[in-house]
Amino acid sequence: MKADQELIPFPPKETLVAVGVFDGVHLGHSGLIKHLTTLAHSNDMLSCIVTFSNHPRTVVTPGFEVKYITDPKHRVDLLKDAGADLVMPITFDHDLSLLSADQFVDLLQDRLRMKGMVMGQDFAMGHNREGDAETLKTMGLAKGFSVNVIDAACHNGENISSTLIRKLIADGMLTKARDVLGRPFSIGGRVVSGDSQGKTLGFPTANLDVNTHLLIPPDGIYATLVRAGNKQYYAASYIGTKPTFNGSKHVIETFLIDFNEDIYGSFITIDFIERIREDQSFYSSTELIEQMKIDVEYTLDILKLYTQKN
Repeated sequence: MKADQELIPFPPKETLVAVGVFDGVHLGHSGLIKHLTTLAHSNDMLSCIVTFSNHPRTVVTPGFEVKYITDPKHRVDLLKDAGADLVMPITFDHDLSLLSADQFVDLLQDRLRMKGMVMGQDFAMGHNREGDAETLKTMGLAKGFSVNVIDAACHNGENISSTLIRKLIADGMLTKARDVLGRPFSIGGRVVSGDSQGKTLGFPTANLDVNTHLLIPPDGIYATLVRAGNKQYYAASYIGTKPTFNGSKHVIETFLIDFNEDIYGSFITIDFIERIREDQSFYSSTELIEQMKIDVEYTLDILKLYTQKN
């Protein structure tokens, strides 16, 4: 079981622990972490997040695949930014899936000096999800740990969840996704060489190499903010196959407005602010160029308004 090596043992203080995937680190997660940390500090403890690097269902349900909102490294950074004192990423493997709730609790108590857990109403842990909140409360009385259950966070009457956010992003509803994430949805990757068609058209683009396990918004043009190094730039970003040129390869590329530096090989992050339009095929390069000019102007209007408000 990989978690045996991944859980860093014996923190300097006792801990309150929350366990889960925490994909996206959305507003619901942020509320839980705030509650966890406030409660921990008021009792002279550390707040600790145990996050599964991979989704448990990819192990317990053969053939199940998930596209992640955040990669594991970005997720750890966001969890720390949200206020957690300790963040422990662990691998959910077959051996871990077979642990009973009782055995999982023993692992957390032995390694992390756990004195309490904070969880949402639908949380469950252990083999076949046997350890729900009520079961864990009973177990806590015998093993000497507390259980705090918090209400689900809601937005417009709907519970905030990673599943909801994945659907919003997959449907191209980036503005609504931003509302429940608490920040723009983003994709990071290294700039790689492309076919230089954008440069030929007068709109040189940076082509992104992205982790295949990450969720990608639908094809189209997006108003985006690109972070490269310590700077942020306005950008119009494209996802698609370039149907005007009979392309077949799916690409993610971004045109940084009023930018002339060489960032080939650099790691950049694209923050998706708003979807401008769907991908489409044009009759000629001239027609495409005219539409790209319109897209860039519209992008600038959206981004200027967004940055003024944020």
